[in-house]
Amino acid sequence: MLDLQQLRYFITVAETENVGQAAELLHISQSPLSRQVQQLESRLGLTLFAREKKRLKLTAAGREFLAEARALLAHAQRVQQRAHDAAAGQAGTLVVGYVAGAVHAGGLGDALRVFQRDAPGARLQLRSLRSAEQFEALRRGDLDVGFTYSAPPAEWGLVSRLVADEAFMLAVPADRVIELDALNGEPFIAPLSLPAREEMLRACAAIGWSIDIRCEAADPAAALGLVEAGVGLALVQASLARSAPAGVKLLPLPPEFAMRVRIYRVHAATPSPLAQRLMGSTAG
Repeated sequence: MLDLQQLRYFITVAETENVGQAAELLHISQSPLSRQVQQLESRLGLTLFAREKKRLKLTAAGREFLAEARALLAHAQRVQQRAHDAAAGQAGTLVVGYVAGAVHAGGLGDALRVFQRDAPGARLQLRSLRSAEQFEALRRGDLDVGFTYSAPPAEWGLVSRLVADEAFMLAVPADRVIELDALNGEPFIAPLSLPAREEMLRACAAIGWSIDIRCEAADPAAALGLVEAGVGLALVQASLARSAPAGVKLLPLPPEFAMRVRIYRVHAATPSPLAQRLMGSTAG
């Protein structure tokens, strides 16, 4: 295996064509430098220099090797720099899991934009996963950071922080007049997730609503499209008011409606440098 230090010595001697000058530039004495060059020639089985009285001229093999040595040394320097950048949270690949609500809440997109600005050498990989799937992936090390609807079980050793907490609103067709105290029997579009659907039914029952689930949607944005089409009403997080279709209006719910959208940022107990940088972007 080639010694990078020997390559540096060889390149300096080749560029100066003089061992004495090269030794001064490298801050070593001439004899060790000459031995290093000779050892390199012996290792390669090549004669790299034609030795004249006061100069060392590269042989044809030496000229060919010089080009390769420069390329190899430059590559080694790039590898070293990338390692330093990765340790500083400036390079590598950041794998982020998310639920749809994290995107609609707005904070995730803002954080990713800041992250890319501050770490332009890093790559992003986004994975749409349910909360439980993210917890498993974080435990396996397949995710760096997750954005979920719930906090992970305490015994799993993951760290979580609540980063968004917003109310629900009732999405209805823009041309309909809805009386919130007379919603019994209205067709509703429910979340595809069984736990979320059951939580919605409990919250509705607690304020006296008996709703008729006619359709299910995996994404709240898709639910808005179905509301516009007249399929039914839907409960969506308040931040979707910014992007609701023209044919949909969002109505505030009674203050006693208990269901809320909560987004948690989750990571391993010892987060990667890139994860730490992203978390700096989502701070506050």
